[in-house]
Amino acid sequence: MKHKTFWLTTCIGLVAAAAWAGDGDPTPVSNKEAIDLVQTHANYMWTLIAAALVFFMQAGFAMVETGFTRAKNAINIMMKNLMDFSVGTLAFWAVGFGLMFGVTSTGWFGTSGFFLSDFTPDGDPWILAFWMFQVVFAATAATIVSGAMAERTKFSGYLIYSFVISAFIYPIFGSWAWGNLYKGNGWLGALGFIDFAGSTVVHSVGGWAALAGTLVLGPRIGKYVKGGTKPILGHNIPLAALGVFILWLGWFGFNPGSTTAANKSIALIFVNTNMAAAAGGVAAMFVSWLKFGKSEIGMSLNGVLAGLVSITAGCANVSPTSSIIIGLMAGTIVVFAVIFFEHLKIDDPVGAISVHGVCGSFGTIAAGIFNSAGFSLKLVGVQFLGVAACFVWVFPLAYGLFKLIDMTIGLRVSPEEELEGLDLAEHGGIAYPDFEVSSHGGSGEGMGPAYTSMQYRRVSTPMPHMVEGT
Repeated sequence: MKHKTFWLTTCIGLVAAAAWAGDGDPTPVSNKEAIDLVQTHANYMWTLIAAALVFFMQAGFAMVETGFTRAKNAINIMMKNLMDFSVGTLAFWAVGFGLMFGVTSTGWFGTSGFFLSDFTPDGDPWILAFWMFQVVFAATAATIVSGAMAERTKFSGYLIYSFVISAFIYPIFGSWAWGNLYKGNGWLGALGFIDFAGSTVVHSVGGWAALAGTLVLGPRIGKYVKGGTKPILGHNIPLAALGVFILWLGWFGFNPGSTTAANKSIALIFVNTNMAAAAGGVAAMFVSWLKFGKSEIGMSLNGVLAGLVSITAGCANVSPTSSIIIGLMAGTIVVFAVIFFEHLKIDDPVGAISVHGVCGSFGTIAAGIFNSAGFSLKLVGVQFLGVAACFVWVFPLAYGLFKLIDMTIGLRVSPEEELEGLDLAEHGGIAYPDFEVSSHGGSGEGMGPAYTSMQYRRVSTPMPHMVEGT
């Protein structure tokens, strides 16, 4: 056995020596090239792993939206989230990526790279990794709107919106802030605008489009009545909670992955992301506890998301202590933002406008206020300008788009279809075939405004205490 080991070791050594001799002695130049190649491969690997994590956030969004709404609309919600990514991928490939990252002479939008034309088989394949990471961000912006427009939107009208936001609305604003990451040179980025992973570029774009869609649609049947507001309870809060945990995990790709480089800087971004999420959940829990007398689960879950959204802009340029402060503030803001929109009778079943629109804007401004390099009124002013530019660009355009859809093919389903549930009316299916879903409007008393709803009972084992009107 010892002789076999000796000869095997000798042969391996001779082969290695021959290979080394064939390549010549290592030099500082060859060593640097080898190290650079390893770093390049690591960058590719980290960027694509992060892209996979961000893609997994689609599952989180789908679960949150489904859990916070009624069972009779579960298939519809899954279809919207599925098509957000599917339609959005094709739209971003054909048009969006070129507008966002193509060559520009104006700083307003790109003019090259459509249909992924920058890729050639014998060229630099980095464009593929970069495109993959960017397309999952575009899908995130698109899917934010789904929750705010849940339970009453016509599926065909929603598909048109999904294509337009991925092909045009999101990429144009994205080019202003992030175009310089590839071949562009956006005017906001040139001013020093800080939005590292997209509190405004991704989340506020989705949030303000959600506000526009909700205003055009109007509230769900039975939500606002003469006596006040009737909460429409979510049918599966554990599913919504699982969705939030999946989103929390996905954010570790969303924020650290925005480095598109495997280096030491991702450690701070990981920590800041986690700190803000935890602080947001704690703040929302205590504020809702004081406000409603109970530690409210819907608000607490949205508090975590508010913390994540808010730290997304400044995750790379604030300290861990600052990230906790940002999270605490976001968790507080989201509770009062949800109440504010409820007071205005703007029916947002999942709190998407508050979480993504309001807290995305707050987080972008906070990135300037808590900047580790030092406070600067000029920087904070640029941050305010970016937030304002996002609203001025997205809201009127999205509102006009939804109005146009409403006047042509229609944006909202009929009252009969809404009461019956969009699963049957739009997709001819039932998400829970072993349950009987009620088809009339309903509410739950004593719950916080973050809840949205659904009621059903099992057909095989009737449980009358579980049944409420819808």
